[in-house]
Amino acid sequence: MCGKKRKTRAAYFTKGELLLWCISLFSIAASFFLFDRENYLTLAASFIGVTSLIFNAKDNPFGQVLMILFSILYGVISFTFAYYGEMITYLGMTAPMAVIALISWLKNPYDEKKAEVRVNRLKRKEIIFMILLTAAVTVIFYFILSGFHTANLIPSTLSVTTSFLGVYLTFRRSAFYALGYAANDIILLILWSLAALSDSSYLSVVICFILFLANDIYGFINWSKMRKRQETKN
Repeated sequence: MCGKKRKTRAAYFTKGELLLWCISLFSIAASFFLFDRENYLTLAASFIGVTSLIFNAKDNPFGQVLMILFSILYGVISFTFAYYGEMITYLGMTAPMAVIALISWLKNPYDEKKAEVRVNRLKRKEIIFMILLTAAVTVIFYFILSGFHTANLIPSTLSVTTSFLGVYLTFRRSAFYALGYAANDIILLILWSLAALSDSSYLSVVICFILFLANDIYGFINWSKMRKRQETKN
């Protein structure tokens, strides 16, 4: 019985998913020891973040639990480089929204499976509402971040925009959540590349977000497949 249970757990992830996860962990560790070697909080946050993406890609609520923890750690890291936009975004928006998303995912299991969420399609009216709400959040945060004298103000504001899209779509169980986060990954690559120009230790964070981008793209592909499977079965 124990052997069968272990086999079932191991089979939960495909070989491709395990390979992506292992490559991500190895690359993060390698870049940390090459460029940083000091900020172990960054290493821990990166490991937790990339693991949360694998579970999110599998439509598993445990990914949101890890995202909450990642948001707290990433907020602290952002504070060290005066990226107050990132700090406010992740501590004040991403972490609370991950809690709400976790509740939403747990309340909407697919076919009574706790480890799979029912994928949702947004209606046109909600898409319009989401766009207007995102625009309002962007404008509000621009002035907030400007007041805090945030480094690299425009990219930081765009990071808020893409983060909000990501968390909103995650809460609404849309496959497009991953594209929102992928857009955010690109913005963050720009932000931390600028930071790395003055401190090479931040190159490890740049590598981290390259891997996050790869994982988010896979998340969108996998959620799209699950949506089709669920809709076909229904």
